[in-house]
Amino acid sequence: MKERYLIINADDFGMCKAANDAITELFREGCLYSSTIMMPCKFAEDAVKFSVENPQYAIGVHLTLTNEWEARQPWGPLTDGKTIRNEEGRMWPENEDFEAHCDYDEAIAEVKAQIEKAEKLGMKPVQVDNHMGSLYGMNGKYLMLPKVFKVCKEKGYPFRMCTTPKDSFCPDGVPLGLYKFFCRFSGVLSKLYKVYTPDYLILTDQVKSLKDKQTYEEFRDEFLRFHGEIPEGITETFIHPALETDEIKAITGTWKRRYWEYLLMKDPVTHKYFEDHNIKLISYRQLVAMKKK
Repeated sequence: MKERYLIINADDFGMCKAANDAITELFREGCLYSSTIMMPCKFAEDAVKFSVENPQYAIGVHLTLTNEWEARQPWGPLTDGKTIRNEEGRMWPENEDFEAHCDYDEAIAEVKAQIEKAEKLGMKPVQVDNHMGSLYGMNGKYLMLPKVFKVCKEKGYPFRMCTTPKDSFCPDGVPLGLYKFFCRFSGVLSKLYKVYTPDYLILTDQVKSLKDKQTYEEFRDEFLRFHGEIPEGITETFIHPALETDEIKAITGTWKRRYWEYLLMKDPVTHKYFEDHNIKLISYRQLVAMKKK
């Protein structure tokens, strides 16, 4: 595969109205090709309804096992697992908390429940991925990743996890050796369970050069420069687009970046840049078709 392909996935569909309005607008305007829904969240059913009514769009399930905003935007599990919720009934705020407390069986039951809720509402997810990487098992729950791959095999869905390490894509704060191990581990699982994945994964919110940009134009230009250097094959990156509203400002201090990511996908400069650099924007539908060959 000598071509360069990029999946830009809009995470957090269903988390709030500002996210839903941004993502549905981007789809309708032809600026976005991939997104995933947080099924435990308040606006998830609205997002699912949009997916069911618009099957031409590649939309999947954003498996959610953490609730980083807690009281400002609370949600709990769909199942009654005691180890995957805190004393207030919400999901644990961080990956470390989730992995320290969770029971494997209860975590996987929640994974299945989230996928099956989307299916029961009439949706056929195109792919599955994971909010905050809580199911990768990088904080000690090493058997979590194969268990999730097994669910994806049973359901027949591709999964977001890379199979090929690239040093510049190693997340900030993660030891390079650990990153390389999990990439190769994922490659083994992908072949074992016949679950399609991207070749490379960029954890966009961990890219140092994208942090602390003072203007939208600075952010856009650095995003494009960084992603313009992707290798041959299929790379996935993700964004969290949202409209600039009082709602999103009350939820997260990172609201400005989310608004910039919405602007990024609407911006003709973005799409011309990728076209000029021979990078094709695709969805998981194209990924599966290419991996099957």
